[in-house]
Amino acid sequence: MRILHTMLRVGDLQRSIDFYTKVLGMKLLRTTDRPEQQYKLAFVGYGSNPEHAELELTYNYGVEKYDLGTAYGHIALQVEDAYKACDAVKAQGGTVTREAGPVKGGSTVIAFVQDPDGYKIEFIQRD
Repeated sequence: MRILHTMLRVGDLQRSIDFYTKVLGMKLLRTTDRPEQQYKLAFVGYGSNPEHAELELTYNYGVEKYDLGTAYGHIALQVEDAYKACDAVKAQGGTVTREAGPVKGGSTVIAFVQDPDGYKIEFIQRD
């Protein structure tokens, strides 16, 4: 078994596609529009299945905002330099919610950013 994708419900599909592709550097892999079922999908990622896990962005017609709840944590992305990754996000108008620095009680450098719908993304610095 392996993880194929993670799904996030989003309030504005194009805004989310722009964030994940332009700010985080993912590729738009494919889209699907299901007007009869009233939803649209966009799959983004750094590569396609089966070699890479993907992120499914789901827009349900007419829903502009979701309550994220308290169970969701974050998506983690490996970056070469968390400090530079944060600077790049800020340069694109994105939100950094925890600046790059060592994790409490350890030496691994991490940072957190937030997508337009409020989902958290952790940057973990690794060579």
